[in-house]
Amino acid sequence: MRAKSFAVIFGLGVVSALGTIGVDAQTNVQRITLKNGESVELHPIYWVVNCRSIMVGMPEIEILEGPPEVTLAIKEEMVLPRRFNCANRVPGGTIVATGKDVKEPVETKLTYRVKYKTKDGDRQTSNVYNISLFP
Repeated sequence: MRAKSFAVIFGLGVVSALGTIGVDAQTNVQRITLKNGESVELHPIYWVVNCRSIMVGMPEIEILEGPPEVTLAIKEEMVLPRRFNCANRVPGGTIVATGKDVKEPVETKLTYRVKYKTKDGDRQTSNVYNISLFP
């Protein structure tokens, strides 16, 4: 009897753990909300090795999917690569999203990629945001 109880409890624990993983994946979606004319900084961009930038020039940003009312730009500035626990700022920038000419509310997905030229060759990263636009 005890063995069966343990199996049921263990089985529920596994289901709970797997259910939690699924929920986390769904709730970890990044979201942007913009009104017409507003801008928001998304995240810093840089490419470092051993906390030293190996970028050659500023990266390019390309929207792969998204509404025509949203533009992306790179604000060039020195940034701190916190993800790598670097102590000093490096050349890079911040991605800025701007909503313009929004005539009606829109809910959509924004997918973009950033293309880097580095001393080690071409590299790229991509990101997806759920975006809400309001007039």
